[in-house]
Amino acid sequence: QVRLVQSGGGLVQPGGSLRLSCAASGLPLDAYTIDWFRQAPGKEREGVSCIDSVDDYTYYADSVKGRFTISRDNDKRKVYLQMNNLRPEDTDVYYCAARDVQKCSDSEEDYDYWGQGTQVTVSS
Repeated sequence: QVRLVQSGGGLVQPGGSLRLSCAASGLPLDAYTIDWFRQAPGKEREGVSCIDSVDDYTYYADSVKGRFTISRDNDKRKVYLQMNNLRPEDTDVYYCAARDVQKCSDSEEDYDYWGQGTQVTVSS
């Protein structure tokens, strides 16, 4: 059974940092492309960052470029999203997602497995 279990998140002041983790079980993490999406109430899910399974090519949405960093540790079977200099507009529920295609996609329909979601709130 494939599971993606997220941890991290919470409440942070503007300018602060958080690290999200996505722990994978039931699949060979090194063969999967992993994306982080986020979603605000009433809005579509937005692709934030992605790391592919070929050469760890990374992608970032313009809104987070230079502030967020995605990485993977295949030995620990985890993918991380380090979020620095957080802004109130980063407040959302964040999801990790996995696909067994060696290329990033910003379409949620292209992903096969999803984490449970983690709330990130940036507020003073």
